[in-house]
Amino acid sequence: MDASVTDPPEGISDSAARAARDLRVVFSRLRRRIRVVAENEELTPPQVSALTLVAKQGAATASALATAEGVRPQSMATTLAALDRQGMIRRTQDPDDGRRQLVTLTDAGRRRVDGDQQAREEWLARALQDRYSEDERSKLLEGLALLERLTQE
Repeated sequence: MDASVTDPPEGISDSAARAARDLRVVFSRLRRRIRVVAENEELTPPQVSALTLVAKQGAATASALATAEGVRPQSMATTLAALDRQGMIRRTQDPDDGRRQLVTLTDAGRRRVDGDQQAREEWLARALQDRYSEDERSKLLEGLALLERLTQE
């Protein structure tokens, strides 16, 4: 077996390397599981992702959304057209550049994003309530406080 796969980089402890690997795997699995909670057949994963991005960023151009999602502008145009047909987004002229359009959420789009978020939070809260003791949840909260430091760089 290649030593670089099993041995941590120089200056990194085995425990830090293992924690990094395990954390990435667990977060990836949890993210996929949470994403499934609010899924339905009405919207495709790219549509849900674009809708969520518009909700987070506010008014944005299609090209800015494509860049943020890491997709081709043509793919984003197709996604936005479907969301527009479903009444989830609105397009308005950019006041700074009349050649561009800004994409925002309609009330229906906002309700969809908020409903998805609520469903995910409720699923996660219920899962934590059902699968972990009070002591275990306390330990999770302590671990999350430690992980929060990673985001403060």
